[in-house]
Amino acid sequence: MSTPAEGRKEGSLEAPTRHPVDWQSPSFYDQEALFGELERVFDICHGCRRCVSLCHSFPTLFDLVDESSTMEVDGVDKADYWQVVDHCYLCDLCYMTKCPYVPPHEWNVDFPHLMLRAKAVKYREGKVKPRDKLISSTDAVGKLAGIPVVADMVNSANRNPAFRQMLDKSMGIHPHAALPEYHSKTGRKRVESFTNQVVRAEPAGRTTGRVALFATCYGNYNEPHLAEDLYKVFAHNGIELTLAEKEQCCGMPKLELGDLEAVERAKEANIPVLARMIDAGWDIVAPIPSCVLMFKQELPLMFPNDPEVAKVRDHIFDPFEYLMLRHRDGKLNTDFKTSLGKIAYHAACHLRVQNIGMKTRELLEMVPDTQIDLIERCSGHDGTYAVKSEFHEISMKICRPVVSRVQKAEAAHYSSDCPMAGHQIENGLDDERPPEHPLTLLRLAYGL
Repeated sequence: MSTPAEGRKEGSLEAPTRHPVDWQSPSFYDQEALFGELERVFDICHGCRRCVSLCHSFPTLFDLVDESSTMEVDGVDKADYWQVVDHCYLCDLCYMTKCPYVPPHEWNVDFPHLMLRAKAVKYREGKVKPRDKLISSTDAVGKLAGIPVVADMVNSANRNPAFRQMLDKSMGIHPHAALPEYHSKTGRKRVESFTNQVVRAEPAGRTTGRVALFATCYGNYNEPHLAEDLYKVFAHNGIELTLAEKEQCCGMPKLELGDLEAVERAKEANIPVLARMIDAGWDIVAPIPSCVLMFKQELPLMFPNDPEVAKVRDHIFDPFEYLMLRHRDGKLNTDFKTSLGKIAYHAACHLRVQNIGMKTRELLEMVPDTQIDLIERCSGHDGTYAVKSEFHEISMKICRPVVSRVQKAEAAHYSSDCPMAGHQIENGLDDERPPEHPLTLLRLAYGL
């Protein structure tokens, strides 16, 4: 067999498969073994280069190779490997949409999970910034910043140019990055106020018609209208909705940081609660794609032998996935009152890699006189990557093709299932037009 540097093998025609993440093994954190695997995979990527347009990890790698003395991976200083790792935000698109060498191909390339391993090694060695630990602690920040008086102070400060310059110098938060707003009336509080509404629950296909909402940190503290929009839309479709008894962050921000022990703690807090609700006849729905992906993919790969993790994996849904599953059995309300016109719709990375199809587009296209301009490019946000001073300008460069597509669409609305991606696009447009989440647009179409 030729080596990666000597030639390319054809990619596998079999469906990609994912190996469990052996994160609890001591060998997982062996830096020498890690660098050996990084060199092997980087050599394959260098010989292929199909992923050059996805994010900044691959241009960084290829520039390092091309500027080395040998113009091969063996000429790159291994200390520079960390540059590649730091630019990966685990969007998973290289694995799911580009790479021909993913398992079961014998070259067994899983670039995102190799980057996850490197991030875990870096975290365990104490080489992450206090800033990164803080901004990935979404529950703690949300609870503090969501205190009624504090929320107004935080939101006002985040809009103050002088404060943002100070934040840049003291913490490394870019002064032009879009920061989320905080709300004292959380998503969970909004849904609690609707619990007196009685709806008719009917099963359909895989769905029970009874949904427990996992509000998510972002949907709870930063954009609580998402929980309200979801409730109104689901109730309008005869779906009974309640709240997960309790919840904390799904763990995705800590996963991207490499703090896998924190991910385990989040799992131990969330999984038993959600599994009990499933046993009681509830399905689980979350409005943020990254959170759904965490329960569908990352936790099952980190805890492959945990039956409760598998149970949640099989009963958690994206909102539009859930509605379209019910549509198959005629349980979707298609009595739309308002057309939406043209929508520039950005399909979020963590939604695309769930392999459920374009359910948001399919549903919104059912609204009369509505046209969807689909944009399948990464926004470059990642939740934390785009706010960091050292990465913000690169993130906006990654987002530029998305912004350009929105501008050319001249649409009545622009939207993304990921609200953070929506605000990243808003930042690039710089024309004061806010994004509108697909759930908000669907509620508008129903006239609710």
